[in-house]
Amino acid sequence: MNPIEPGAQIHSTDPFATPDQERSPLRRLRGRLAAAVTLWTAPGPAGLTVSSLVVADGDPGRIAGLVDEESDFWDAASAAGRFAVMPLDVDDQQLADRFAGLMPAPGGLFAQGAWDQTDYGPVPAGARTWAGCRLDGSLPYGWSLLVEATVETVQMDAAPDPLVHFRGRYRRLAD
Repeated sequence: MNPIEPGAQIHSTDPFATPDQERSPLRRLRGRLAAAVTLWTAPGPAGLTVSSLVVADGDPGRIAGLVDEESDFWDAASAAGRFAVMPLDVDDQQLADRFAGLMPAPGGLFAQGAWDQTDYGPVPAGARTWAGCRLDGSLPYGWSLLVEATVETVQMDAAPDPLVHFRGRYRRLAD
């Protein structure tokens, strides 16, 4: 008797993913750039996983990111004029997938876990690093929307082991 039935194995890669050679060169380039995984939330509540962002120091500090123009997050953030941005850590992979729409969210995106309500949107409960942002503007940028904001407040906690996305997978930074 064969201990492993045909088709009963879990693939180490996505069997439905577009093969590399059929992807656009820009998509392949972007996949080769390691990116921090963040969660953006807005009053409403709504949220979205975002990995394409820039934090610019200055007076005032600024954040810019690429978001889906058709997302619930963008509807809520544009209506409220503010949102929260928090870096995720290696223990937040399921949270990242849930807000990216890659994992089921029974009861809604915010039904699991504890959340603290802020003027900028909900943030996971407990000591977390997050920034409260005032929306300054947006413009179409490729197939996304470039969102620009002024950072109005920052809460810091201990530096976590960041969640990083590289070549379609989450990675752990090596020391």
